[in-house]
Amino acid sequence: MRRPGRDDAPDRLYTLTQGRTRSARGTPFDLLTLVVAECDPVPGMQSEHAAILRLAGRPTAVAEVAAELGLPLTITRILLSDLLAEGRVSARHPRRAALGGRPDPHILEQVLVGLRNL
Repeated sequence: MRRPGRDDAPDRLYTLTQGRTRSARGTPFDLLTLVVAECDPVPGMQSEHAAILRLAGRPTAVAEVAAELGLPLTITRILLSDLLAEGRVSARHPRRAALGGRPDPHILEQVLVGLRNL
């Protein structure tokens, strides 16, 4: 079974990131960060960057971008930080629920009841 990004040749991943192993300092990308394209791909752009811009035509989570590209999360974050630095994408964090970021216990109870009824 092939695992996305894990079986890629290391030199390919090294080339994609130009040898970098970490995204730029201060980049806001975690698994749930929503990425939104601010422009369309342009001719001559790195193919992975163009693919990200096509995927991010609508708000898309970083984890989903990595999965769609079949690349490790670390590599995806580096590519996203390149696009962010160029102003080609914006990053939006999902809004936290009320009550200091904690979900309403009543809603959780209703979900639990619904799951039990399945």
